[in-house]
Amino acid sequence: MRSSRVMTSAVATAAAALVLAACGSSSDDSALDDAAGSGEFPVTVEHAFGETTIESEPERVAAVGWSNDEVALALGIVPVGMTKANYGDDDGDGILPWTEERLEELDAEAPVLFDDTEGVDFEAVADTQPDVILAAYSGLSQEEYDTLSKIAPVVAYPDTPWGTEWRETIEMNSRALGLEQEGQDLIADLEQQIADGIAERPELEGKTGAFVYLDPSDLSKVSYYTTHDPRAAFLVDLGLRTPALVEKSSTSTDQFFLDQSAEEADAFDDTDILISYGSEQLLPTLQADPLLSQIPAVADGAVVILEDNTPLAAAGNPSPLSLPWALSDYLDLLADAASKVQ
Repeated sequence: MRSSRVMTSAVATAAAALVLAACGSSSDDSALDDAAGSGEFPVTVEHAFGETTIESEPERVAAVGWSNDEVALALGIVPVGMTKANYGDDDGDGILPWTEERLEELDAEAPVLFDDTEGVDFEAVADTQPDVILAAYSGLSQEEYDTLSKIAPVVAYPDTPWGTEWRETIEMNSRALGLEQEGQDLIADLEQQIADGIAERPELEGKTGAFVYLDPSDLSKVSYYTTHDPRAAFLVDLGLRTPALVEKSSTSTDQFFLDQSAEEADAFDDTDILISYGSEQLLPTLQADPLLSQIPAVADGAVVILEDNTPLAAAGNPSPLSLPWALSDYLDLLADAASKVQ
């Protein structure tokens, strides 16, 4: 895995506009101290449960769900608390490597970690005494939202649980922080990094790709992510076209995940590249299967395997800090697969 990429000028400029404080994880210490926002308050953010108004610039920011903490960190704000990483954590400390590196850049201690293994830890969130709770990318239920709202204003997801695309995650959370323009600058910077990476890999041009899950112990089906899921949407960002099966089925469901019988595996005939979690044994297992071996991508070996529970696998679901950290590695894997397409 390559080391972290240096943040480019637009993000650095946005972060430099803030007066940063190296905060501790104690609920007695402000995470932001004198951090200066560029927006005017109050601000209102619409979401699936209605709308939330933040009356004044937050001084203590908590984040639940996935990657919401990264928006704050990318913009130079250290949360007082955030959800503990339960996937892709390479050293077992509950913090993903790109988040660790950003905390080091900000000379900040790790925030309080909320363990959501059995649901939102409301007591732990309340103990951090937040002024706002970022949850634009999350799976909050109405009940969880209502309970969190008794602690502080909550920015929930726009429409579908766990369906918030990375740009919208940045837009919603940065608005709540009074840093809407800085959020737009961050998006523009990340989009430029993606465009530059695609330009360096002409093999990807015109290729189709589907993000799937293939269980070696049950090859009776191919599970695939619809366009409602950020993993599938990210493939389009990376220059791949959406196969017909994924495009068509996504228009008739709001589910992020569907199954296709292996007996109808020819539905993937127009899929040049498959991306799946798994191990190095996955591809030979698929190529030995009488049905799945007929999928052109499998026959060609054009299958990207993201080793399960690794940082790169976690980065397949893009976020503000993981995207630049893993972009080159992910694109290299896709380009290598694209070069095998017959």
